[in-house]
Amino acid sequence: MVEWLPLILFVCVCLVLMAGFPVAFSLAGTSLLFAGFGVLTDTLDSAFLSALPNRLFGILSNQILTAVPLFIFMGVMLEKSRVAEQLLRNMGFLYGSLRGGLGLSVILVGALMAASTGIIGATVVTMGLISLPTMLKNGYSPSLATGTICATGTLGQIIPPSTALIILGDVLSSAYQQAQLNMGIFAPDTISVADLFLGAVIPGAILVTAYLAYIILIALFKGESAPAVQDRPPFSWAFFGRLVVSLVPPMVLVFMVLGAIFTGIATPTEAAGIGALGATLLAIGYGEFDLKRLKEVMDSTLQVTSMVFLIFIGAALFSLVFRGFGGEELVHSAFTDMPGGVFGAMLMVMVVIFLLGFILDFIEITLVVVPIIAPVLLSMGVDPVWLGIMIALNLQTSFLTPPFGFALFYLRGVTPPDIKTQTLYKGVIPFIVIQLLVLMALAAFPEMATYLPDQIYG
Repeated sequence: MVEWLPLILFVCVCLVLMAGFPVAFSLAGTSLLFAGFGVLTDTLDSAFLSALPNRLFGILSNQILTAVPLFIFMGVMLEKSRVAEQLLRNMGFLYGSLRGGLGLSVILVGALMAASTGIIGATVVTMGLISLPTMLKNGYSPSLATGTICATGTLGQIIPPSTALIILGDVLSSAYQQAQLNMGIFAPDTISVADLFLGAVIPGAILVTAYLAYIILIALFKGESAPAVQDRPPFSWAFFGRLVVSLVPPMVLVFMVLGAIFTGIATPTEAAGIGALGATLLAIGYGEFDLKRLKEVMDSTLQVTSMVFLIFIGAALFSLVFRGFGGEELVHSAFTDMPGGVFGAMLMVMVVIFLLGFILDFIEITLVVVPIIAPVLLSMGVDPVWLGIMIALNLQTSFLTPPFGFALFYLRGVTPPDIKTQTLYKGVIPFIVIQLLVLMALAAFPEMATYLPDQIYG
């Protein structure tokens, strides 16, 4: 019975979360209850709990995690300053004379917003409010419109600078060092958030290209589902000027942030500061900045950041109790005894993470599940960058998949009542197929994730 306590703890945490309790308090509260039981029954060494203050100090003083609130501020500022709205309108006019042109514009603008925001819920809701009425007004099939917006919104999971990749990179960095120490390597290699950002570039680009190709195919063979925009104004130099003003500044901002990280000019935290300042200057330049909007942005940033760091604290306590009950040894023995070796272990992990994506957000999975499974997989020789991108793509697919996908719930909240939930499900299925094909390609060719980090950072 005692050896199964780690698994019972994990199942109880999932059940409490499914009951609707706040994530951070569910993790901490359930772990404390099990810790109390363990101390009273002498199945848990109380020394594990004494390590909690050092863990919390490490979280709050982690320089990498300082990038999280700064990138959140950047994304919220771009959302509140209506940059995406102006960009989508002008891009729609540019491609609108073509069948499927508006759909192509939604994907391109959504990819840019995903790179800026990095938060799935914010991107899906924003794109739903901005683009869905326009697409329906211009005669787009409701299933195609909702599917395109849902799929585009989840790109924030994989396109850098993604908040998900920052948190995942920090967790994998610790897991990679722990795995090497367990293997007797006392001068361990390291990976960074920049490695993960670079690793996501090729899979992210392939994904966006595949989305665009799907819209083009629909426009060619089923044109009535993606008609041309009817009220497109005639092309003029004034329109061209508006397009340049709306398109170039946000693209320059994203490229500046990523360029500073990839070239090593700035750390991810410093680059996040550049992004936050740049987004504020963009809002001022667009005439959408005032003290009221600044207060809204700061309030939203504070709420999201508080939620993230509370989950960090709850996950730290869960991790200590899980290890105290011998959970790490249980996972290691389960993986090493599994048929198929590394392939079998990876397959099981991907299936479990995919299913957990129905009930847990990426932050909970990254902070609760990844620290459990990553050290074991990395000890078996799995590349840390490839593992991180596989997890990110897997979760992105899970968030799209009916009936529990988070992106579907987010979009359902801003969709007109006359559009049925089944229409949303129908619309995302082709994009799920695309996601699975890219995921299988990445599994077969890890170089898709590892090539750029190897070439640039060696």
